[in-house]
Amino acid sequence: MLELQDVSRSFGGTPVLHDVSFNVQPGRMTGFVGANGAGKTTTMRIILGVLSADHGTVCLDGARLTESDRRRFGYMPEERGLYPKMKVLEQITYLARLHGLSASQAGRNASDLLERLGLTERANDAVEKLSLGNQQRAQIAAALVHDPEVLVLDEPFSGLDPIAVETVQAVLKEYASRGVPVLFSSHQLDIVERLCDDLVIISGGSIRAAGQRDELREQHSEPRYEILLDGDAGWLRDVPEVTVVDFDGGYALFDATPDAAQRVLQDALGRGAVASFAPHRPTLAQIFKEVVR
Repeated sequence: MLELQDVSRSFGGTPVLHDVSFNVQPGRMTGFVGANGAGKTTTMRIILGVLSADHGTVCLDGARLTESDRRRFGYMPEERGLYPKMKVLEQITYLARLHGLSASQAGRNASDLLERLGLTERANDAVEKLSLGNQQRAQIAAALVHDPEVLVLDEPFSGLDPIAVETVQAVLKEYASRGVPVLFSSHQLDIVERLCDDLVIISGGSIRAAGQRDELREQHSEPRYEILLDGDAGWLRDVPEVTVVDFDGGYALFDATPDAAQRVLQDALGRGAVASFAPHRPTLAQIFKEVVR
């Protein structure tokens, strides 16, 4: 498990991180979200040792991180750092060799990753000749080629089209399935919501929410329900203890206590067919807006 405890950092006397604490569990995808300047990249750089913390600790499996530990990490910075004139396969193989892999293993790993990421046809192209999306895939391959034991990825889905997003998601899920802790940041909240097991929200350098995705959705849920009828749902506006929030033909979103909601369901069943009825859970975007305001 990767764990941060009370990590703080200032630049020029200006606090940037304030007692940041969270963990990334083995085999789980942890989404790290926040607005620009919230502290995501600074936190990731401290994890990787690119920056030092003013105080606080970063631990792996209960022990403080060492340089040897960090060599087993896979890190993808938000800024692309590949050699633009070097061929893709040659470069990914070279980076694997820098991590200590043999020439044959480095070549196999690089070729395999390029195939899984849909870059085989571009393997002999110079990086600067690739589209921005393909450069992003190559950057991801660079972070994965040495079979890291921990993944820290800053905006891995930036610039990817929907098909490429699905490809990268599948590769990252595979690493998580092996027990690798995966921490990734993204501004694309729909991707985070779909992909992550756990969620960390940072704002103004402080952690505003952290935990399992579904538990956070439960914690931030209002007593709100959705119902879809075959007929018109307008009658709900006249039901005591019910406040209709949204209404469109047979669909209604309404606030009610659990008892009142059950009465609505029973009444609806007496009026005709009920296509669906369920508690309404907030999206990640709605939770984000709630905790950072």
